[in-house]
Amino acid sequence: MTVNAAWNIWNFRLPLVRALLAEGHEVVVLAPKDDATPRLEAEGCRTRHLEMDVKGLDPLADARLLWRFRRLFREIRPDVVLSFTIKNNLFGALAAKRLGIPFVPNVTGLGTAFLSGSVLERVATALYRRAFRGLPAVFFQNGDDRDLFLSRGLVSAPQARLLPGSGIDLERFAAVPYPAGTEETVFLLIARLLRDKGIVEYVEAARRVKARHPGARFQLLGAVASQNRSAIDAGTVQGWVEEGAIEYLGVVDDVRAAIAEAHCVVLPSYREGAPRTLIEAAALGRPLIATDVPGCRAVVDPEVSGFLCAARSSDSLAAACERFLDLDLDARAEMGQAARTKMEREYDQTIVVEAYRSVLETLQPARGRIA
Repeated sequence: MTVNAAWNIWNFRLPLVRALLAEGHEVVVLAPKDDATPRLEAEGCRTRHLEMDVKGLDPLADARLLWRFRRLFREIRPDVVLSFTIKNNLFGALAAKRLGIPFVPNVTGLGTAFLSGSVLERVATALYRRAFRGLPAVFFQNGDDRDLFLSRGLVSAPQARLLPGSGIDLERFAAVPYPAGTEETVFLLIARLLRDKGIVEYVEAARRVKARHPGARFQLLGAVASQNRSAIDAGTVQGWVEEGAIEYLGVVDDVRAAIAEAHCVVLPSYREGAPRTLIEAAALGRPLIATDVPGCRAVVDPEVSGFLCAARSSDSLAAACERFLDLDLDARAEMGQAARTKMEREYDQTIVVEAYRSVLETLQPARGRIA
């Protein structure tokens, strides 16, 4: 299994890892090492460090990454590679195909390349077409991304498989009682502090809503100081806090307590693969407000489990928040229950495990050649 950070496997793929180990597979995690690496080793995985520039666009660095994949695949000699995140999918696929190793990528999101409409998008499209051609299966986390790849000829219909994100552990993320009272309504946004997540629109909407509804509170939880090109710096966040527009909760290892105290969880992202924070919030029984974009709209049943708003529009987001504020306590709780029911019906992690098991069963008889 290869990904751009070991914590990604620990946080999002652990049920799959455990299922594979329980069935007798040897699991090797090929990723940049971090705090999650020893946890994965304690689970029974082998780990190998993968040096990579996660966010950079340097062609020479990417060529070196392709060379590292080839070298490590020759050393590890995997029967199958399961891949996640953009660079691992692209350059891992190119290396595996050269060595005759079955490679199964999971398109967890398209990143800024597919938001830019620039030369970068054309380059990314060409890379995907070359990397994914002939692969046994390609998993997608939402129907919009799958349909986009199909329309551009990047994958064929028999290759494309649809998953409910990475699934959700419905026992760990069990429904919790809805907060009583409506005197103060807490909106919560959980995300890395990137402009592409709609953070600026969230703050602007908070200003407008709080001017008319002083009892509304807008909380923000997530890491600052990211190397991403759309990152928002800590000074800007502190300014918002001092202004009184938002409450910044910092970073936590477990988001469940923050979600439990919120009345509504918001994600005004420009595009997602499968928004984990919305899925977790829905599993806990919280109504959602999200943008009507790929990824987000798959998680929300409009007018049933939450509201959708336009992307990049603080006006539309503010209007959705005010619609939620107009609901009484029973209506809010019913939305939260509908969100939980949708997770039980469509997002159980066992669905994801079974999908991978089905693909692996077709691949096991044919071991790849390694030159």
